Amino acid sequence: MSRSGYRLASRVIGGGVVAGAALATYAACEARAYTVRRVTVPVLPAGSEPLRVLHVTDFHVTPGQHKKQEFVRSLVHLDPHLVINTGDNLAHMQAVPAALDAFAPLLERPGVFVLGSNDYYDPGLRNPVSYLLPDTGKRNLDRPKLPWRELVRGFTDAGWLDLSNQPGRLTVGGTDIAFAGVDDPHINLDDLTSVPPAPADADVRLGVVHAPYLRALDRFTTQGYDAIVAGHTHGGQVCLPFYGALATNCDLEPARVKGLNRHPADSRPGDPESAWLHVSAGLGTNPFVRFRVACRPEATLMTLVPR
Repeated sequence: MSRSGYRLASRVIGGGVVAGAALATYAACEARAYTVRRVTVPVLPAGSEPLRVLHVTDFHVTPGQHKKQEFVRSLVHLDPHLVINTGDNLAHMQAVPAALDAFAPLLERPGVFVLGSNDYYDPGLRNPVSYLLPDTGKRNLDRPKLPWRELVRGFTDAGWLDLSNQPGRLTVGGTDIAFAGVDDPHINLDDLTSVPPAPADADVRLGVVHAPYLRALDRFTTQGYDAIVAGHTHGGQVCLPFYGALATNCDLEPARVKGLNRHPADSRPGDPESAWLHVSAGLGTNPFVRFRVACRPEATLMTLVPR
């Protein structure tokens, strides 16, 4: 190669290194740029007062992530009537006290929860590119188990309902809410037979699940639930401008990786066996690769209003 060729190659390589470093710096900053999303979901009976529901998911907290803990602590200022936690709270063997401390102000409000795979298993260090490949649901099963029972005890002692493969019911702000939940489909802990037909006498019926696998979404809709709340996807975590998410880490299509949609995707309000679907992009990342691109970490304030 000529001297000019070497100079050109050096410039290209150098430019690539600089661009890569700039992207990594941006992605690390965005992973810490916590925000609150707001959506309105028309599911209440006519004449009902609006109901503020805070959806928090994929906290993935470690003891040293103080900024993220403080953000969750601050969410009580949104004055939610109800908190729905869709799992993956932990990312460290000693994370339970940090998680419960961050949620402490919200634990004084009515709440419900399910767990995710990263509540059960230590996340471990892995190649982030693997998330772009088909997932068998077995990535975590060879990892050490986390103290998830301590987390569950902290939530339930405060009065939150554990919806893992069981229904529940609460009256919040004068609204009678029937819930059904399943444990995490991502690691095949979901028992779909535990989802009963939605009670006709409830004001609103909500399905709760960590990972929005189609089999779970289908079960909630065929059983008559008005809306489904899920997390897990991280909104794709790495998204491309004008394209969107590269992966969902489940069998949900990328077009519905985050935000408020319908299930089935081509259904409309009023269709039989159809429901609103809210998937949150969540707050965290794998603790070893704290990157997000075009997908800020979030909690969502869902305002339920009359149909």
